[in-house]
Amino acid sequence: EHHRVCVRFQAAAMLSAEEILCNTQQVIAGLEALRGENRSLLESLQEAMGSRSVSESGSVEQEKSGIIHQSLERIELGLSEAQVMMALSAHLGSLEAEKQKLRAQVRRLCQENQWLRDELAGAQQRLQDREQDVVTLEEQNRHLQFMSSIRKYDQDEPQLVRSYNKQKQTCPHHSSAAAAAQQGGYEIPARLRTLHNLVIQYASQGRYEVAVPLCKQALEDLEKSSGHTHPDVATMLNILALVYRDQNKYKEAASLLNDALAIREKTLGMDHPAVAATLNNLAVLYGKRGKYKEAEPLCKRALEIREKVLGIDHPDVAKQLNNLALLCQNQGKYQEVEQYYERALHIYQSKLGPDDANVAKTKNNLASCYLKQGKYRQAEALYKEILTRAHEKEFGSVEGEGRPSWSGAEDGGPRQDGLSNLKRSGSFTKLRESIRRSSEKLVRKLRGVGIEEATPRNAG
Repeated sequence: EHHRVCVRFQAAAMLSAEEILCNTQQVIAGLEALRGENRSLLESLQEAMGSRSVSESGSVEQEKSGIIHQSLERIELGLSEAQVMMALSAHLGSLEAEKQKLRAQVRRLCQENQWLRDELAGAQQRLQDREQDVVTLEEQNRHLQFMSSIRKYDQDEPQLVRSYNKQKQTCPHHSSAAAAAQQGGYEIPARLRTLHNLVIQYASQGRYEVAVPLCKQALEDLEKSSGHTHPDVATMLNILALVYRDQNKYKEAASLLNDALAIREKTLGMDHPAVAATLNNLAVLYGKRGKYKEAEPLCKRALEIREKVLGIDHPDVAKQLNNLALLCQNQGKYQEVEQYYERALHIYQSKLGPDDANVAKTKNNLASCYLKQGKYRQAEALYKEILTRAHEKEFGSVEGEGRPSWSGAEDGGPRQDGLSNLKRSGSFTKLRESIRRSSEKLVRKLRGVGIEEATPRNAG
């Protein structure tokens, strides 16, 4: 029986924990039954031996009694081992339960850890959003400060215009805001007028580090509020392009002018005065870069628009003729140059009077054309008229000695036109020296002396 129990324990090694526990309980039950049987046998044997005398009881009963005692001891040992196994199984069960509990806690901690990670990521994202909001608010704050400064200038606009007009009287080659705005029948929009005046003032003072950011800020605000294709955007592009042109940034200026031209043609029509103003500015820009062939068709188209809109005898038509003549002169088309200058001179004299500065300027340009062709008598007559009129009007020195000039920027940019060769001066000595130099040069030309040296340089 003990051998069978051992065999069962060996077979139990390949069983599962539940099966081992079940088999152990069965073994315990079997051992207890076996112990009861052995005890019954022992008691019956002892009664049989007690009824007999000691002499009668033989060695066989004693041997059986010893065997039964040994069997009971082994049974007790097996029962104690089985109890130990049951206790061990209960302990292992409690350990397994604790292990499962710990695993559940680990899973819960992992879930809490993941939740904390998600919360941290969300907090970081919210922090980034708040930082972006702070940057946006700072940008809006700067914009509001900029608009506040503009409103401050709005309040000071009358004083600013008076100051700028006073500056214009001392510097005739810079135009006032109103004059530049109204050229070509196109006026600067009211919401851009103050900013335009500031840009013109800063540009005329050479403070481009202030004028350019002002233009860019206004351009950005206009594009946000009205869209890129709004006519006011084209106006600001034109102003910024002319500021770039004065800085000799011709590539950037050309790009902005072409953009402004496309916007105005699309929104205002092909024959609008603002289109003519942009075409003129682009033609002058190309002329300054020496691209006379590219500039000429632009200038002719601007002339056609102005003749159609303003009439053939308008002073702005004369100004366009002056620019077209200068482009042709740089290409050696002197016959066309004379026609354009003579027509422009006729318009200025009939519409503005003989004492207007544009009359002297056009005579100066026409005289330069005569000099290029060797027509010194005609050039002498024109120069005498210019100098006589300058003396009578107390104009100062003749700069450039007969060099033609552009009728330049329109639509709000810093101008380099007007009678740029004549400056006001209170010094009669300077006037006399200027007349003397011009007269001596004309005498040399008439005598054929130093013609190559005296040939005026190409303008533009």
